[in-house]
Amino acid sequence: MRIKEFFQRVFNWELWPFYVLYAPIGPVWFWYCFRSRSFWFFSSSNPTITFGGFEGESKKEMYEQLPPDSHPKTIYILHDLLIAQVKKKIFDAGFDYPFIVKPDVGMKGILFRKIENEDQLEKYHERIPVEYIVQDLVDLPVEVSVFYYRYPTAQKGVITGFIQKELLEVYGDGKSTLWELICKHPRAKHRLEEMKHRHEHRLNRVLPSGQHFYLSYAGNHNRGARFIDLQNEIDDRLLKIFDDLSHYTHQFYYGRYDIKCKSVEDLKSGNFSILEFNGCGAEPNHIYDVNMKLGNAYREILKHWKALYEISKYNHKNGTPYWTFRRGRKFLNDARRHFKMLEKFD
Repeated sequence: MRIKEFFQRVFNWELWPFYVLYAPIGPVWFWYCFRSRSFWFFSSSNPTITFGGFEGESKKEMYEQLPPDSHPKTIYILHDLLIAQVKKKIFDAGFDYPFIVKPDVGMKGILFRKIENEDQLEKYHERIPVEYIVQDLVDLPVEVSVFYYRYPTAQKGVITGFIQKELLEVYGDGKSTLWELICKHPRAKHRLEEMKHRHEHRLNRVLPSGQHFYLSYAGNHNRGARFIDLQNEIDDRLLKIFDDLSHYTHQFYYGRYDIKCKSVEDLKSGNFSILEFNGCGAEPNHIYDVNMKLGNAYREILKHWKALYEISKYNHKNGTPYWTFRRGRKFLNDARRHFKMLEKFD
């Protein structure tokens, strides 16, 4: 079994580690650094987001630049606040169980949790070492991801990727334990250590036949979500939604929106909730789960890098300076120490 999984990983590029996947095209990225005379040429891409949204930016910073009715109700909790004060702040803000919690500065679904009762809230607050978000659980059936960029000289942008996400989940058969279902799942079986850690207290539970169970609520590829291509749904109505969002602050030029809605048609009608906006560090995740060949995936990534370079270059020439090497290196080192710390608590 292990040998079979090894060869699946070797021959399925979607399962390759990040640095292995990107190594062959890395010289192109460094060519843009050389042409810009800046190692952090991307830092000017989204001028109102720290480091252009490459890594380590605050979610608070992002939400404050979106239209107020476009995202879930959100409050921010200091990790060293007394639990009695935490509960008061949460319920004074009008929250009811269940709700979502996640670090204000986080990534890849680390410490993302659905809180269903007071006991879970207390345990989460006791465990998390940083400021975190309490956010309404958006109970809408469809989660999508939209990759959008707009050149600063243009009124209209372009949607390069539109996918629907299916979270990592299993269905009970009335006989198998949760662990057995995980081991048989085509994606979860590649994440056994993570699944064991996350669901340790319920691995021996037998799910009734047909019962649905989420293994992860984080809708990203590295947390096991599956993506369904919706490229044929991209039209002028959808583009107008994201042009309007880009023009709301006039300086959202490049990134990916993660959104929940009732349906694609509802999204096009303007009814949706933005879970997150990821800036210039966002991966064009529409390359995954669509039977794309590796060469085509590389072409898609390089297309996005070229747009990022051109947007950043224009903004730099028009008053948004590139970060200095020293400033960028310190920020990245601090951010990566922060994320490593979070992983220990996840």
